[in-house]
Amino acid sequence: MTITPTAAQERIRDATAPDLLVIAPAGCGKTEALALRIQGLLRRGDVAAPKKVLVTAFSNRARDNIRERLKAYLPAAVLRDRVSVANFHGVAARLIRAHGNVIGIAEDIEFPENDWVGQRCRELNFDFNTSAEVQRTLRVAKQDGRTDAEVIDYLEAPGREAALRIEQERVAAGRLTYDDLPRLAELILANEQVASLYNAHFGAVVVDEFQDLTPQQLRIVNVIGRGRTTFAGDLAQGIYGFAGASPNEVSQAVRDECSEVVEFSESHRSSPAVLAMVNSLSRLTGGTSLTSASPASWPGGGMKSWVRHDTAAGEAEWAARLAVTLIEHAPNHRVGIVARTGPRRRFVDAALAGATVEVYRWDDAVLDTDTANLLKSLLRQLNVPEMLAAADPLTYLRDVADFSSVAENKNELREALDWCHDLLVSGETAASVRGRIRVGTGTTLITEPGIHLLTGHTGKGQQFDWVIVVGAEDGTMPDFRATTPESIAEEARVLSVMLSRARHGVVLSYALTVPDRSGTPRRKSPTRFLTEIGTASPMDDAEMRGWLNASDWDALTAR
Repeated sequence: MTITPTAAQERIRDATAPDLLVIAPAGCGKTEALALRIQGLLRRGDVAAPKKVLVTAFSNRARDNIRERLKAYLPAAVLRDRVSVANFHGVAARLIRAHGNVIGIAEDIEFPENDWVGQRCRELNFDFNTSAEVQRTLRVAKQDGRTDAEVIDYLEAPGREAALRIEQERVAAGRLTYDDLPRLAELILANEQVASLYNAHFGAVVVDEFQDLTPQQLRIVNVIGRGRTTFAGDLAQGIYGFAGASPNEVSQAVRDECSEVVEFSESHRSSPAVLAMVNSLSRLTGGTSLTSASPASWPGGGMKSWVRHDTAAGEAEWAARLAVTLIEHAPNHRVGIVARTGPRRRFVDAALAGATVEVYRWDDAVLDTDTANLLKSLLRQLNVPEMLAAADPLTYLRDVADFSSVAENKNELREALDWCHDLLVSGETAASVRGRIRVGTGTTLITEPGIHLLTGHTGKGQQFDWVIVVGAEDGTMPDFRATTPESIAEEARVLSVMLSRARHGVVLSYALTVPDRSGTPRRKSPTRFLTEIGTASPMDDAEMRGWLNASDWDALTAR
């Protein structure tokens, strides 16, 4: 597919500065711009053979998107021989495999294939809060470039006993976790010979989504390519503070480092109405105010609305009806119903249980055929009360599945059993869990037309024709644990990411009464962010329905 570059994309392609910062909000053609940047670096000889361009992304999907776009600009041999595309864990694993000996890493060290820390927390029957604190403590311990011994010293402080136990088990088992990969990579790159080798091998570095970098990851990037790095992203999409990212700190460091900045301000994804709602949050998010690249091409200019409901159940029924109506009008469209957290979205999940259109829950297990069939068979015969009464419910579940004797797809089955365990322990029935099992691949399911149920973080990088954001109450959005100015700003960015997934229209919804986990109704106030969003002059519920009823659905479906 041939795409005519925009003026901003051409400027990025043709920029001769070796260090470049690209501010690219959602829907502005960032992936295309990065592919063009790499083409320009190689064509001009800025990166001369045999040197390569290192491209880093945060997820497998983002990595694959960039690689796919590069195929349109580079011959297959050039892409293979002159460009390395990897996520950060992949870059770190490469360093460890090739040069782990410089810091004494054993050759037979076991690399992570799953969330081993989470798995051990389940096996030890840690409750949710303890498990979360273990994960957080280990992450913090390993983001300062500590050696194994120094990590242990850090964890021996009072109050860190559970994390210490997990770390001691990890060391004794000769294995690594995902948090260990960048830690050890940074230690390896402290070796001048290894650092010189990577400086010589890579003539340029391209970083996708710079705002999601942890300070540790930025240090790794700078060892390999300081002064020769293209950073692309958008501060308004920095939503991974819980994983150690520091958007403001990293953004300032990157701005100080780069000699040239290119800012995108035209969206090719969203209608003017959607952009108006996203722009209304820019004071809080630090994002760039966007305009539509072709405003006249959007039927009716798009749609934006916010709606109030008396109860969460009423909100859920309303959101389900609206989503089904949209799919009935436009069967090829995708409707995303997004909440800040999975528990807050549970009312909508229940309301759509008997829907006659396709519904995809992104937090459900998507399994290969063999694993799905095994798990469904297990759930038909499982004695759930007996499992829950067991001293170790997860071990009980694995024994019923005869996990120890499974030879193929063992990691897939382990993750499926963990998912099943968590749902059953939280009160789901075996029948409901069985009904949630999907067979296929995540890529095929998440791009299918229909209704998609997800959370704000899992939807980043995706797009939908319509987005319905539910649960916009203080305490949920922003989360009740967000108490500092930076954490409140990150919550505003989470909301901005949710809204900016939409193409044609976006609706923000809240309820005045929401039951807690025990079923007790709790009074709620609308999100404080509504003060900002109100300036975008959205429609009320009646106006929104009038807009939908009067719309040219042939034109909407074609856009």
